[in-house]
Amino acid sequence: MTKARIDDTLEFYPLNLAVLTVSDTRDETTDTSGGLLAERASAAGHVIADRQIVKDEVNAIRETVARWVADPGIDVILTTGGTGFSPRDVTPEAIRPLFSREMDGFSTVFHHVSMGTVGISTLQSRAFAGQAGETFIFCVPGSTGACRDAWDHVFAFELNSRYRPCSLVGQIARYRGICP
Repeated sequence: MTKARIDDTLEFYPLNLAVLTVSDTRDETTDTSGGLLAERASAAGHVIADRQIVKDEVNAIRETVARWVADPGIDVILTTGGTGFSPRDVTPEAIRPLFSREMDGFSTVFHHVSMGTVGISTLQSRAFAGQAGETFIFCVPGSTGACRDAWDHVFAFELNSRYRPCSLVGQIARYRGICP
């Protein structure tokens, strides 16, 4: 049985990512969570096609994500924030209606990883993922620690075309048939 790993003998195919921070209080100088996702994605060889900060409002979130989904130059959307249980946390309500498919396993894996860093407090996160049109969307909590967990333990592998036995890259429209 093949163990899961990065196979350095394979070609790396970069993705075009958009990063959305959902927050009523952060701006470009204080957005450490969106900054971490963008920095780690760039360092991994991906392209940051766009990066925005929007308020915790359903219409603002949905309009930004829908615009990115309609953009053929964006493969994956990473959102941070608005996934908790405070009255203003509305990211799931804003984005789920856009999905054609939900990726149930992402939430399970994210919570498993989070148990190691925040313990049972992971229950307070409504992290989720899915696909809208041809675009994959991942929504994680707004803390920098949660974004670090998501990147280091999930995105660094699933968004890397060299990850084996398979990665999500082979499901991206422009890499289908090129990347297994």
